[in-house]
Amino acid sequence: MSFENILFEKEGGIALITLNRPEKLNALNLPMMEELTKAVEDVVNDEDVRVLLLTGAGRGFCAGADTGGQAERAAIRADGQRMVKSRHNQVAPLGISIFLHKMEKPTICAVNGVAVGIGLSIALACDIRIASENARFGALWVRRGLIPDGGGTYYLPRLIGTSRALELMYTGDIIDAREAERIGLVSRVVSQEELMPATKELAGKIAKGPAVALELTKRSVYKALNNTIESQLDYELWGQSVCYTTEDHKEAIQATIEKREPVFKGR
Repeated sequence: MSFENILFEKEGGIALITLNRPEKLNALNLPMMEELTKAVEDVVNDEDVRVLLLTGAGRGFCAGADTGGQAERAAIRADGQRMVKSRHNQVAPLGISIFLHKMEKPTICAVNGVAVGIGLSIALACDIRIASENARFGALWVRRGLIPDGGGTYYLPRLIGTSRALELMYTGDIIDAREAERIGLVSRVVSQEELMPATKELAGKIAKGPAVALELTKRSVYKALNNTIESQLDYELWGQSVCYTTEDHKEAIQATIEKREPVFKGR
């Protein structure tokens, strides 16, 4: 599978997608969105991939939608209104954030630079965000007379609270990596040089874990955002009953008995 606007590689259970229009700060156009959707779809269907890592090439993660022309903007907006689902729950471009959110495999975003507009929404859709000191974040839609899209109004208040989210959305202010860490938008900040090593180290650690338990953990946490405690306890009970039947659970018990690290196989 070859791409022109992204880089896509897999190694050791980790899939790495790199947005690759550095001259445009990786602003999304329709070809890039289509390629990104295809790559994510590939990750969903590849049983050997345990973790998805997403980042950007050059100085930016994603500077929002490419506003090179009125026709392009109109096409992006129109495409963003279509959520075409298939039997694999695949979605059309600009619905990429919901695809990332609903993917059962863990996702990590390495934010190497500016992440604004739809670029912010895509970063927020990932389970974990690690930022370099060069990262910048902004809900810039208001500066264009628009409302946040790509799930921005869903993700941001849940991550940092309604008051802070609305302040960023109302003002369109850009915040730096340290402020993003302070308000809980990212889990940690590292130097630019350490960003990919640190993120890959985390991805590798997760990739070695029990895949079924990891997927059910992700499902459980996101369901909890809208569930009652009673419903959530029932869901946890169901998930735990599934985990008890896995080979990985049996391996964990045996490893404990033998006083060694477990070797999980994702079954």
